Amino acid sequence: MPSLSLFDEAPAPSLRAAFERWLAHRRAAGSLRQSASIDVYRDMWEAFSAWCLGQSPALTLASLDLRDLHAFQAARFGRKSSDLSLSPRYALRLMRLIDRVLRHHAAEAGIPPNTAAADWIAEHPDVRYSEAATADPLPEFLSVAEAKHLITFLSDARPRAGASASRRDAHAAFSWQELRNRTSVGLQLGAGLTPGDVRALTLASPVSKGGRIRERPWKISVPGDGNSTPRETPIAPWAAELLQHWLLVRAEARIAGAFLFPSTRTGKQWHKDSQYQCARRVLEDAGIDSSRGGSFRLRHTFALRQLRRGFAPEEVAHWLGVDPQVMERYQRVITSPIDVV
Repeated sequence: MPSLSLFDEAPAPSLRAAFERWLAHRRAAGSLRQSASIDVYRDMWEAFSAWCLGQSPALTLASLDLRDLHAFQAARFGRKSSDLSLSPRYALRLMRLIDRVLRHHAAEAGIPPNTAAADWIAEHPDVRYSEAATADPLPEFLSVAEAKHLITFLSDARPRAGASASRRDAHAAFSWQELRNRTSVGLQLGAGLTPGDVRALTLASPVSKGGRIRERPWKISVPGDGNSTPRETPIAPWAAELLQHWLLVRAEARIAGAFLFPSTRTGKQWHKDSQYQCARRVLEDAGIDSSRGGSFRLRHTFALRQLRRGFAPEEVAHWLGVDPQVMERYQRVITSPIDVV
């Protein structure tokens, strides 16, 4: 049997190593955190690698071309999803993965990227647009009027120096639980937090140092939960004012524990169902339909607002704690003639 050149890298280790280096880069950048997503990507790459290694001669990162990808697609066509059939949406995810690994490998090696996967996607519009609105519904979000109304409603729970006499002191009638509920909903809309994020926040989460206004939090540090790494996200000024007031009331009430939004005075963590019901009640009291998308509509509204303000999708994805690929759903809204706050 002919021997390999001492300078040739065996296909199997090369394919595996390229994927692991890309994965390590994405994880270090904080753009890929969910263990479930990592497992899916790894399974997809292993299936693709197995097919490459089964060809004669075995395919490498350098030799892979458009004809090979056509052959791979033909080989998988018609199989059930359990057999890794290349359904349009599966094919799009796989080809994007191949393209990203190829481009990362090229950048590391200082060579021109292999564009075979990108070329394949360009040649298949049925795959390229498989994540259109009919296949992947647009995220639910608040209209401009709804968001402005909700912000005003939530802000009634804090002192309003410039408001009328009746509204200026309205906050004094709120119990600490009512203030907690409105502040937590405020962070979902004003910082893009999930309900799980809200329940996990601690007293160390609000960051005031470095802000423009003394003692007012300007960003929030969200703890990791095993499936995601810790992250920081900015807070809208109106939500920061509400949070600042909550911190003051929480301290004056001598509420125990380390959780920012505890369930009880003794500091117990807020239970999932209780927090859900409280957020739903706040929305309903504000006159906003809570059945359409629930409180996640607030997070989606935050994401859309940041994109409309010109922030890069990768940066907004980092604030949300999601894979940048998720931002494509929001981008479809941004490019549509829809009123976004």
